[in-house]
Amino acid sequence: MIVNCQVPLKPHNIHLLVVSRDLRLLIMYRVASASEYLVITGFGIDDIKIAKKAWVLPGQSYSVFDISPVNYTFEVMAMSAEKLPFILPAVFTIGPRSDDDHSLNKYAKLISPHDKLSHHVNELVKGIIEGETRVLAASMTMEEIFRGTKEFKQEVFEKVQLELNQFGLWIYNANVKQLVDVPGHEYFSYLGQKTQMEAANQAKIDVSEAKMKGEIGAKLREGQTLQNAAKIDAETRIISTQRQGQGKKEEIKVRTEVKVFENEREAEVAEANAELAMKKAKWAKDSQVAEVEATKAVALREAELQKEVEIMNALTQTEKLKAEFLSKASVEYETKVQEANWELYKKQKAAEAILYEKEKEAEAQKATAEATFYARQQVADGELYAKQKEAEGLVALAQAQGTYIRTLLGALGGNYGALRDYLMINGGMYQEIAKINGEAIKGLQPKITIWTGAGGVGDGGDGQGGAMKEVAGVYKMLPPLFNTVHEQTGMLPPTWMGKITES
Repeated sequence: MIVNCQVPLKPHNIHLLVVSRDLRLLIMYRVASASEYLVITGFGIDDIKIAKKAWVLPGQSYSVFDISPVNYTFEVMAMSAEKLPFILPAVFTIGPRSDDDHSLNKYAKLISPHDKLSHHVNELVKGIIEGETRVLAASMTMEEIFRGTKEFKQEVFEKVQLELNQFGLWIYNANVKQLVDVPGHEYFSYLGQKTQMEAANQAKIDVSEAKMKGEIGAKLREGQTLQNAAKIDAETRIISTQRQGQGKKEEIKVRTEVKVFENEREAEVAEANAELAMKKAKWAKDSQVAEVEATKAVALREAELQKEVEIMNALTQTEKLKAEFLSKASVEYETKVQEANWELYKKQKAAEAILYEKEKEAEAQKATAEATFYARQQVADGELYAKQKEAEGLVALAQAQGTYIRTLLGALGGNYGALRDYLMINGGMYQEIAKINGEAIKGLQPKITIWTGAGGVGDGGDGQGGAMKEVAGVYKMLPPLFNTVHEQTGMLPPTWMGKITES
């Protein structure tokens, strides 16, 4: 008996199926482990259902698949754009994406029926990785692959991931190891030797430059030491001259002030004497007012005027002495300053000239050394390149000639005599021999006569032998023979044998 009832749970209504005791045994509650998922199909499910835990009802089937990633190790044989083969060791950590339901559905449909460590899955992943790696390597040169290993790895990662998306797989990690040479094609080993030699040559260049900089720096420090010493000497002399000038100036100033003070004291003394004289005159005037008033008044006036004259003379003399000593001190001070400045200027210019000359000599030596080194390097590189190209040409010519001779020998069936004759004919050897023989007998003017019968070789002109064939041959041979002997030796045959006619 089957009863349907509705039991409200939370905000939703969930249909709970209550079955009899016999059918209750067919309902199972399954829970997957932490790295696994349940895939349920069958009654009530349109396609597939993926869950971590679920009821498995009658008419439904389920399976469990593991989503933990697996390491796939390959050694991909690839070839660059220059047709240079190499081996790309790689380790890919691949597994389904647990955070994407669409990827899990694809993986559950296509991959989960097989063991993730099975040959089928391994060949599938290996085929995708090798195919994309070969296609990408064929579009790049060996130098681009070697220089941009990081970019090459990223390109392989993206291309492979694009293909694995259709199977619901995700690359968790991709480790592309160092590229390895294919036996017989040691490109990377030669490239490493080249880099090592370039580093050694650069180290030699750096050592030479360091020595050059050390020598130049030592000379520069010596020049700076001499310049600083000359500068300090000049400054010392200037300061000494300034101190001497200031001392003389202070001495002159003190003398002047002393002289002024003495003049002031003398003026005060003169003034005191004048006052005393005035008092004496006043006293005398009082005693002899009537008698000497006019005379004393004149004398008094004369004394006053004389006093003013003396005062003015004293002031004039003071100013004259002050001006004389001050002007002389100023002139001496200016003269000493100018002389010190001139000496300093000459020494500075001489030091600058020496420094400039040393710098130019160092620059010239450096430029000469660099030019000599560059010229020698270019000559050495040119000679090496020419020798390499000459060796490559000889190797290529030898290979081509070997291939040519093997082909001819194969075409002639391995007959070395026929091959020799063909090479002599093709090389014009027989023509050269004939030419040499013709040159040898040139100028001898030999007389050669060639004859045959009227009808060729034979008696009747038909070329067939007859009964008198030999006799006819002898008779045909005699006239040319007599003629040849006569032309060669001048001898005539006996009259009984015949006579040579002009015709």
